[in-house]
Amino acid sequence: MHATSSAESPGRIVLLTTSHRVAPGLLSWPAWQALHAADRVLCADGAHPQLPYLREAGIAVAEDAPTAEELVGACEGGHTVVVVATGEGEPALTDGLARLAGSGRVRMPELELLPASYDLPGARLLDLVQVMDRIRAECPWSSRQTHKGLAKYGIEEAYELVEAIEDGDRDELREELGDVLLQVVFHSRIAEEDPDAPFSVDDVAAGIVAKLIHRHPHVFGDETASTPEEVKEHWLRTKAVEKQRTSVTEGVPLGQPGLALAAKLASRTRTAGLDVPLPRSEGIGYELLALAVRAESEGVDPEAALRAAARAYRDAIRRTEDGARRDGPVSQG
Repeated sequence: MHATSSAESPGRIVLLTTSHRVAPGLLSWPAWQALHAADRVLCADGAHPQLPYLREAGIAVAEDAPTAEELVGACEGGHTVVVVATGEGEPALTDGLARLAGSGRVRMPELELLPASYDLPGARLLDLVQVMDRIRAECPWSSRQTHKGLAKYGIEEAYELVEAIEDGDRDELREELGDVLLQVVFHSRIAEEDPDAPFSVDDVAAGIVAKLIHRHPHVFGDETASTPEEVKEHWLRTKAVEKQRTSVTEGVPLGQPGLALAAKLASRTRTAGLDVPLPRSEGIGYELLALAVRAESEGVDPEAALRAAARAYRDAIRRTEDGARRDGPVSQG
């Protein structure tokens, strides 16, 4: 028994795929090995972002788009051909190779799909930023939007997100998270155009990254925390140093729903160790205030509790309506 000579070998085809979200030239080591060892390197797209970097590294790349039959022929004699795939992944070529392999009339070379670069977690956020850039530039509606004009959508999307969470609808949750994310990217894109104090989505991300690291010294620093309560202590302590507030009421948005506002004020007061008596006055508003403060002290979100009760009330209304429809019109006499 003897080894197969290179003349008898059907050769090898390597389909090299890259991510457009990764900087050109940042390829894996197996990819560079395949490129340097190849007898021919082909690319159908003369404007492919990898080409300048490949040529700078000494890789001779032919701008060619062979058919499946031509590519198989190029591998005869044991040759290796690397095809640098375009953004679509060369579906016409791979379909043609699959048909040839299925025909049984051609001795096929080895076929290898070699991912040369990979998307990191969060890579699709780059797509969102690019899409938003184009929409801002080309869409007649989006190009005219302002922070103030979009403010109402931020509120609506936040409420829809909360509703999806409370309903336990996973598909709806994913969609609503996307809608909230859109608001962040949209506002960041508008902010880039401010003539006096511009900032970008990268500045927004950098700010929250720095804040998270600073407020988690038990993760990124030398402090320790083994319980959620200790984590909260770290968070409140570092936040207090950052904000340097003169009152516990600073930073509490007065435009939020009333029950949430009351609970937030109660939480700030309790955390600061202040003993502040509730205003003594008659009226439903003060009764609701007392209930919100009580709920917060018991670890209950009054807004969520009221929404749950309201949904139960809505269901009861619908059941009553269904019963009325089954029973027919109610006599007025």
